[in-house]
Amino acid sequence: MTTKNPKSHPTTPMHHKPKKPTQSRSFIVLILIAVSMISFVAGTRQNELSAAVSQVLGIPRSSDQLDLSSVQSTYQYLKANFDGKLDAQKLIDGANQGLVSGAGDKYTTYLTPNDSEQLQKDLDGDIGGGIGAEIGVRNDAPTIVRVLDDNPAKKEGLQKGDVIVSINDEESLEFDAEMTASKIRGKEGTSVKLVVNRDGKNLTFNVTRAVVNNPSVQATVKDNIGILTISRFDGQTGVLARKAAESFKRDNVQGVVLDLRGDGGGYLQGAVDVAGLWLNDKVVVTQRKNGVQIDEMKSGNDALFADLNNTVVLVDEGSASASEIVAGALKDHGVAKLVGTKTFGKGSVQEIIRVDDGAQLKVTVSKWFTPKGNTINGKGFQPDVAVELTKEDVNADKDPQLQAAIKELQQ
Repeated sequence: MTTKNPKSHPTTPMHHKPKKPTQSRSFIVLILIAVSMISFVAGTRQNELSAAVSQVLGIPRSSDQLDLSSVQSTYQYLKANFDGKLDAQKLIDGANQGLVSGAGDKYTTYLTPNDSEQLQKDLDGDIGGGIGAEIGVRNDAPTIVRVLDDNPAKKEGLQKGDVIVSINDEESLEFDAEMTASKIRGKEGTSVKLVVNRDGKNLTFNVTRAVVNNPSVQATVKDNIGILTISRFDGQTGVLARKAAESFKRDNVQGVVLDLRGDGGGYLQGAVDVAGLWLNDKVVVTQRKNGVQIDEMKSGNDALFADLNNTVVLVDEGSASASEIVAGALKDHGVAKLVGTKTFGKGSVQEIIRVDDGAQLKVTVSKWFTPKGNTINGKGFQPDVAVELTKEDVNADKDPQLQAAIKELQQ
């Protein structure tokens, strides 16, 4: 539904005869009565009006109300008796978070403005000031497992396999990967001092943090096999994946490994775009709400790999949501095998709804199903070829899952 803005249209000057004073007073009285009536209705039917406006804007909103008098009572007792200072905004945020958690769905959450900002950064891969190095734990010590091109870590000479001994003179050998990364991050333009152990020698690096360039898609060719690694589904994933596919076509690869391990998902459209590299005008995913199908998303008509009958999708317990949508679509249409371990099992779709003052509601709006009508919610996909990646493999920098995928393509 569209509405026209009257102010966007020019008006033509019109001439009116002056009204008599009695007519003017009567007109003003009528306006005052009308305004009073509208104000009364707006005040008494505020929820219904808000719900109606939301429907026009395409954002469903119920007119139902909860009796929150007990919350107000709790606040009043807390205010009167608490020994300390209360932050009203934190109390409001907490009340909203508690309300939403009562839905009993771990994916439906209330996001404060700060939470909302962080979610968007996560979806976009924006980690703020960093050095452009992926951290993992190898032999029980934080280790650089990959350095990203065109980022500070690589420019300063840090390498894959460097064990991080200390960060800004704080010993870090006992840190896990998350703690190590958080200590390294900081304000863009500031520096971080890292001592790393490389081949038994300690080396010191002073690295200036910058906005990290970390695209969601990486592409390499090994043994005439294209390896397409997707770390998340963001707004650029579809475009980047298509560019990678075009490069594979130019290289005449004989097969493709789509590596979705550890990819927790992201934007649904990104999943449809990636599946569309293999599928021409095919159903990628359907959505159902309360058991009724409400949407069906199809691929486009420009599948670069439509004639490629040699694809393997690598999955593990970290492959979730959009990753599972792609894996399920390619499996159901018979264009790919799944290799690795069982996927996470997130079969629901969330939407982000802005509520008040920058806060947002992330709410489950439907369940998704594969083209054949299968759901993996809570159970995940079982791989066609099960291959474990052990801690010993990781420590030895071995990847038996990738090796198994390539072997499948070379048979």
